[in-house]
Amino acid sequence: MSSIHKLLNFSLPIITLILIPISMLPYLFVKLLLSVKKVVCSENLARKVVIITGAASGIGEQLAYEYARRGALLSLVDIRKDNLGAVANKARSLGSPNAIIIGADVSKVQDCKQFVDETLNHFGRLDHLVNNAGICRSEAVENVDDVSLVTPIMDVNFWGAVYGTLFAIPHLKSSKGKVVVVASAGGWFPVPLFSIYNASKAAAINFFETLRIELGWAIGITIVNPGGIEMPLSDALIKQSGEEAFIPLETAAECAKAIVESVCRGDMYVTEPSWVKVLYFWKLLFPEVMDFVNRFAFKCMPNKLINLPSSQDLELKEH
Repeated sequence: MSSIHKLLNFSLPIITLILIPISMLPYLFVKLLLSVKKVVCSENLARKVVIITGAASGIGEQLAYEYARRGALLSLVDIRKDNLGAVANKARSLGSPNAIIIGADVSKVQDCKQFVDETLNHFGRLDHLVNNAGICRSEAVENVDDVSLVTPIMDVNFWGAVYGTLFAIPHLKSSKGKVVVVASAGGWFPVPLFSIYNASKAAAINFFETLRIELGWAIGITIVNPGGIEMPLSDALIKQSGEEAFIPLETAAECAKAIVESVCRGDMYVTEPSWVKVLYFWKLLFPEVMDFVNRFAFKCMPNKLINLPSSQDLELKEH
């Protein structure tokens, strides 16, 4: 058995290096044809029923408006139900024939079942489930002295997306619908101060990639990886630290528009802003270099950003 592994260790890298240049051009050509087909056959969202979690602010709110402009029927979900009324009213004014609001905590199984059931009872069908709700806490790992403050991040960002999806799958199969999960570029790029958040998003990405394979072509799954978006969390961090953003941030409205366009095309992934994708290739091809750059950047961060008091409430609605 060990001799087989030795043979594979030696031969597979060589075979891969030979096959990649040979197959790249045909692959890109086929991908171009598929891209043209996706644009031509983009999904019409008129009167499609869409659940959006975390819809009270940030990307979730802007997704509601973007779906509304395309005539979708909306089921808006958030733990802060009081904030959903204004979002629903604006969505109707932008073109949604109907928008209902549901107060729910996605980290609770029963709440997830509830918002799926309420949507089905009201509209009679489900076409898109947008798992957008998320929270975050910015803190260096060594400063975490109470684990109970960080466990909700996984409960909301990972399990909150899983629970709703499990309840929605039978209905999405019936409508040949789609699941959208708003993950993060932090799910594959180690952003300092966001270790637990990054881990929760990495778990979500891996789960939905696996689910996509298991479901085959019954349900479309689009994984969204935002990076550098104007959201309540980024605004709070900048305000608390007194520092300007290291990079210009894209607006949540621009991000939402790109997401909905990609979902309608049936894309597997969408990264916004799109330039963030280059970081993935740098990390893949030059891991030692990126590790050094990340360590250096973290070392150069202002102390007041690294050492934000742990008592500060930075567990905000991120999406």
